[in-house]
Amino acid sequence: MKTVHVPVSVPYDVLIGPGLLPSLGGRVRDLCPRAARFLLVTDDNVGPLWAAACVKSLESAGLAGDVFTLPHGEASKTAGNLIEILSFAAQHRLTRSDVFLALGGGMTGDLTGLAAATFLRGVDYIQIPTTLLAAVDSSVGGKTAVDLPAGKNLMGAFWQPRLVLCDTDTLSTLGPGDFVSGCAEAVKMGMLFDPDLFALLTRDGPDFDRETVIARSVELKRDVVAEDEFDRGRRALLNLGHTLGHAVEAESGFTLSHGQCVAIGMAVVCRAAAKYGVCPPDLPARLEAALDRFGLPTRTDIPFPALMERMLSDKKRAGGTIGVIVPKAVGRCAVRPMSTEEAGAFMKAGL
Repeated sequence: MKTVHVPVSVPYDVLIGPGLLPSLGGRVRDLCPRAARFLLVTDDNVGPLWAAACVKSLESAGLAGDVFTLPHGEASKTAGNLIEILSFAAQHRLTRSDVFLALGGGMTGDLTGLAAATFLRGVDYIQIPTTLLAAVDSSVGGKTAVDLPAGKNLMGAFWQPRLVLCDTDTLSTLGPGDFVSGCAEAVKMGMLFDPDLFALLTRDGPDFDRETVIARSVELKRDVVAEDEFDRGRRALLNLGHTLGHAVEAESGFTLSHGQCVAIGMAVVCRAAAKYGVCPPDLPARLEAALDRFGLPTRTDIPFPALMERMLSDKKRAGGTIGVIVPKAVGRCAVRPMSTEEAGAFMKAGL
């Protein structure tokens, strides 16, 4: 097992390794000694596989609770489902000393985290990521959110988990598409900060060592989050590929996965950076080769005007300015503020 400590306003550990679910109850008891009840939020894909093991461990530690199951998929990450979770918690008389647990991927983690942040003005919650994407990215850092019709993650809060328990055995049940979606975020971390990680992923492709890559990705994100917990500076770098990627994701009606869309977004900004002379001319080919190792897409046929309309609703826009994350080299990227017109021209150049 590997442990990554995240030293933020409410410090916590990320535990990564096989066979961790049976220890869940004892860890919750240690972290939340006043808790009497739990609410475990999951989806209809993950719940039948792993919820029973979690509940057994929690009950063996003396906790009682209930399971709330959502339909799987990004379409469930709505304000309506947020209210459903909050109402369920209230009906089952959870108190401020009790604990929420998110068992699943990014949708479940984001939604449960926001529910925990808002129920009784804030209760403890624990992330139990079961997808690679959630393990390497969304379960760490305290960003919680739901989607609005205008775009992704437009309603949210910063609320740090008390623990992230990443049992790598749960990754064995992922379908190929779900697995490679997480690979895009790992490639992103290498592109941003770590040439060695980028080289490892390019070399090994889908056969990479799970524990090693997850731990390294979490360490890199930990360093950024510890410096900029509330996303007012350097943390913006973590949005590499996300401005256009979120637009592609929404415009596709969420038929493309988050990781596929981030891959497209990264490739677009990298090709644009090369055309603008910001990065070496061979960098787009190197990035595309890494993404190709996982069967991830690098282009979209969605018309640009529709994508631009989505980008104007991006939560990272400030007034008439969008902070575009631009690659300069493997392991070195920068935030470049652009007017919406400049950002549109830049993105269009990379399509």
